[in-house]
Amino acid sequence: MKLLVTGGAGFIGSNFVHYILGEHPEDIVVNVDSLTYAGNLENLRAVESLLNYRFVKADITDRTALQPIFEEGIDVVVNFAAESHVDRSILEPDVFVKTNILGTQTLLDLAKRYQIQKFVQVSTDEVYGTLGADGLFSETTPLAPNSPYSASKAGADLIVRAYHETFGLPVNITRCSNNYGPFQFPEKLIPLMIQNALQDKSLPVYGDGLNVRDWLYVEDHCSAIDLVIRKGENGEVYNVGGNNERTNLQVVNTILKELNKPESLITHVTDRLGHDRRYAIDATKIREQLGWKPKFNYETGIVETIRWYLSNKNWMDQVRSGAYQSYYDKQYGERLGTKQ
Repeated sequence: MKLLVTGGAGFIGSNFVHYILGEHPEDIVVNVDSLTYAGNLENLRAVESLLNYRFVKADITDRTALQPIFEEGIDVVVNFAAESHVDRSILEPDVFVKTNILGTQTLLDLAKRYQIQKFVQVSTDEVYGTLGADGLFSETTPLAPNSPYSASKAGADLIVRAYHETFGLPVNITRCSNNYGPFQFPEKLIPLMIQNALQDKSLPVYGDGLNVRDWLYVEDHCSAIDLVIRKGENGEVYNVGGNNERTNLQVVNTILKELNKPESLITHVTDRLGHDRRYAIDATKIREQLGWKPKFNYETGIVETIRWYLSNKNWMDQVRSGAYQSYYDKQYGERLGTKQ
């Protein structure tokens, strides 16, 4: 099977590339990423020399750059490529609409033209909006996004659905809860708190810190997507959640305890605009229909994550300094005969 993985230099995408090449060494992966601030080829150093892996620097809105890849023959498209940070979407909504909606439509159009076997749209539980104290998001929960980011992802999901209903394109949509694990960009909660705690800096927590998220270890998410590719029924949506609900404060306190740092480092800051109170996923469908089950619970996953960051301080230092952004030039510039 030949997979086109978009956004494969980002957090979840790079973990997925590692997962596929490890679990299915007979598969071929073409990784397309535009290498925005969150794209980091250092994440893929361990696989870049493999004969069944190739990286292409391109934007998913650029049809001219993407078309030759489809002409080579692609079996499956897995679309991770997205602007994904809610805070940034509040500042620059137009960037999110362009990448997340128009980019997805460009990929769909090429997938239709070249008759791919499966298009998997990797989405988020944030498209459902917010929950009260009770209940879970199911695949039939109405879409009610509350941020420019989640609205752009909901729009992309609807276009994916439309290409299935109108053109018969074989698609699936996965909607996951909050991911955590190796290679996550340190603007996100868990790596940010680890980084600040290690430096004895203040840990900024939005509002009262009681916003609830269902935490999913990234490797478990990758295994779910892999199952959807191979067993998912065309046109279906599959929710993927870890059944690990924790408040932000609980997560931060876990990190402080593991690092033996004081709770006095916590600083409550002004809440984010439109901050959803609670997300929680009902993953019954993917468990019962495809046989998926997570390998990690929160207690094991968070410790694995903290240990990874402790063992990879050089990675974190490069991200914080911006040095990682020169990796493409160093690794590929001479090879391509150009400096980017």
